[in-house]
Amino acid sequence: MAIKRFDHTGIVVEDLPAAIAFFVELGMEFEGQATVEGGWADKLIGLEGVRSDIAMLKTPDGHGRVEVSRIHTPAATGSAPWEPVNTPGIPRLTFVVDDVDDSFARLRPHGAVLVGEVARYEDIYKYAYVRGPAGVIVGLVEELS
Repeated sequence: MAIKRFDHTGIVVEDLPAAIAFFVELGMEFEGQATVEGGWADKLIGLEGVRSDIAMLKTPDGHGRVEVSRIHTPAATGSAPWEPVNTPGIPRLTFVVDDVDDSFARLRPHGAVLVGEVARYEDIYKYAYVRGPAGVIVGLVEELS
């Protein structure tokens, strides 16, 4: 048995329209939105009475997708982790962008906050981590050569 392909990454958020706007500003394409509920959803995520709104976004090359979801019921029992980057299990999404500084400037009004500083790795990459929707860490990589 082998993996056929990577399909998508999912992120649960509190504000679905804001998360959609964040990823669209980053350059992802909005694919669509739907409400998910019923017995199959309950079985899938191991909770009862699930009702969730989900949105799918894809990268311009069509190979990467992000699902953002707002789960209305049942109510969450905790909040998103805002742990440092070195904490095991903390999700991190990384995107290659045309310009790190411009991308961060466009994402800042959508709540993006730098985790550290914008850094250069030799003459190869310019790289930054920002906090995005629900505190997820989003890497922005600019290829310099």
